[in-house]
Amino acid sequence: MNDPLAEVIALLQPRAVFSKAISGAGRWAVRYADFGHPSFCVVLQGSCQLAVDGQDAITLMAGDFVLLPATPGFTMCGAEPAAPRFIDPKTAPAPTTELRHGDPDGPPDVRLLGGYFVFGSPDAALLVSLLPALMHVRGVEHLQALVQLVSQESAADRPGRELVLARLVELLLIEALRSSSTGDETPPGLLRGLADVRIREAMRHMHASPARPWTMAQLAQTAALSRSAFYERFARAVGMPPMEYLLAWRMALAKGLLREQGLAIAEVAERVGYGSASTFSTAFSRHVGLAPGRYARAG
Repeated sequence: MNDPLAEVIALLQPRAVFSKAISGAGRWAVRYADFGHPSFCVVLQGSCQLAVDGQDAITLMAGDFVLLPATPGFTMCGAEPAAPRFIDPKTAPAPTTELRHGDPDGPPDVRLLGGYFVFGSPDAALLVSLLPALMHVRGVEHLQALVQLVSQESAADRPGRELVLARLVELLLIEALRSSSTGDETPPGLLRGLADVRIREAMRHMHASPARPWTMAQLAQTAALSRSAFYERFARAVGMPPMEYLLAWRMALAKGLLREQGLAIAEVAERVGYGSASTFSTAFSRHVGLAPGRYARAG
């Protein structure tokens, strides 16, 4: 049976990894503008404060890992209060050495290894909306090791570098998502849906057979629930109704097939569950805002 988490990560197509060493000493605070791309960091030593827009402030300690799939604006600071220095990550020059905040000469109070990458998927916004806005994981050695590998590989200039980095970031994303909390406090989305054994079964069937003409009753049967109970439970866990999720998944697959594989519209229609090219074209145009042929040529 297909693994929805792995399929979503693969469809996001993470690539173009950049990493850097960061440290802070004394009184310091930085305010980063909204970035949009996914970013990550692991705390190697010491501690600091992180306040991400729309989220509760958290204290980061040695061994902690943070992943922001869309990186909204955030503030990071040391233990002592300070006026934050504004940084726009879209225009700031990439540092060639360790990025130091605060006292440039004193021993660091905190050392981090951070970085960002980009998603190659044309449907990244939809898929990212199914992920938590902030993932904070504590004490998972796999994540620390993966970030170290990403840093080493990104600093090297060896054959196959981009392919290795893409695979490492895929592993980083999967490990971060698997290690994140999946209780009731998890916001609606992919993780909360997969944490529910009944909803997970329905999602696996959708991913395994997107071309099947699913009905609500059939999907509810895969989850061993009544139609009404399945609809309410799925919408509460994933954040959207079952058929809306199925449509979004089919359109995400169709985008990849049109742009990456260059398939004929009729074949794409068949692969994602439409009986004719015209029916698929109408649904695709309504969902994406472009006809399939124009979308494929635009890519």
